[in-house]
Amino acid sequence: MSMWSNLPFDLLAKIFSFLSPDSLATARSACKNWHTCSKAYPLSPPTTTSSWFLALPIRNHRASCYARNPTIDKWHQLSLPLPSIRPIASIGSLLLLRVTNSTILQLGLCNPFTGEFKHLPRLHAARTKPAVGVTVSDSSHDDVLFPPFRVYVAGGMSEAAQGGATYETKVEMYDSRVDTWRIVGSTPMELAVRLTVWTPNENVCIGETLYWVTSARAYSVMGYDVGRNGWRELGVPMAEKLEFACLVKRNGALGLVGGTCGGGGGCIWGLSEGEKWCLVDKVPVELGLRLLGGKRVWESVKCVGNEDCVCLYRDLGSGMVVCRRVGDMDEWEWVYGCDYLKGKQLPNSPIRGALLHPTLSSFKQH
Repeated sequence: MSMWSNLPFDLLAKIFSFLSPDSLATARSACKNWHTCSKAYPLSPPTTTSSWFLALPIRNHRASCYARNPTIDKWHQLSLPLPSIRPIASIGSLLLLRVTNSTILQLGLCNPFTGEFKHLPRLHAARTKPAVGVTVSDSSHDDVLFPPFRVYVAGGMSEAAQGGATYETKVEMYDSRVDTWRIVGSTPMELAVRLTVWTPNENVCIGETLYWVTSARAYSVMGYDVGRNGWRELGVPMAEKLEFACLVKRNGALGLVGGTCGGGGGCIWGLSEGEKWCLVDKVPVELGLRLLGGKRVWESVKCVGNEDCVCLYRDLGSGMVVCRRVGDMDEWEWVYGCDYLKGKQLPNSPIRGALLHPTLSSFKQH
């Protein structure tokens, strides 16, 4: 250890930058010198780190979650700053979260690998059950972990001037560069109602357009152009037959993942030019049956995806099916993820999933 203990800190920090977060945490505990180095020198943003899957229990009394390292298919348990949170979007190496112990929308940022948490300011109009979307700015190499971003909130219920409640038509935007909210647009009343009642919080951003999928059959997609303050609605393939539907970003375009009733299986569609949906991939039958416990019912399946991979899952401890990119080519492979932590079966629990590029760097220092 003496040779390694005497390495210059800048060289040691460069070596640390190639480690995964779990390996880096182990290195930090090796000796006082290594711990000091890892804290004093900001780590270079990883260029090849795959996204980790985070499983956040819906009914969480321990303020903890589980993270899967995809490289070695290994799970870790992480502590969280709050027990009642739900993921909305990944922003670099941060999670945008909704605090769930309040009916009024409260948002925060968290790095689950360090436990850091920050509340976002309150909106101008306090509202319940709105749609929330995120756009991430093009950033420099130094900002890849914590890039500048904007949060858009539309729909929801707010307090009416004459008492009671009303559907909120104002669109508010939070800019991370100035840490404030402002009103930037409006929503037609009909769409405000649909965003409130039928749209979950998860969204996908393609270019300057935010997309949400409705949460019940027959499914449809709502789109909001943040530059033009314009709304539109898109149909989805097999809208009447899908038992679940989720939007993902795939090859820079909008993708839809869904499972069809009647034994049709799981599919991935891509939105091509002319706003036409094309089938691009299917869940292998044997992996689909394994995920569904031998049944052919997809209604309990959830999904999260990004440019690296698409993860289909049910509850924690029920396994997961992953479609991941192979190398830099437009080639994808399907694999089944394990559900064991330190040789023991993961506890069965309803979860919400998220994909995140892990880091042990502090976002409060940026």
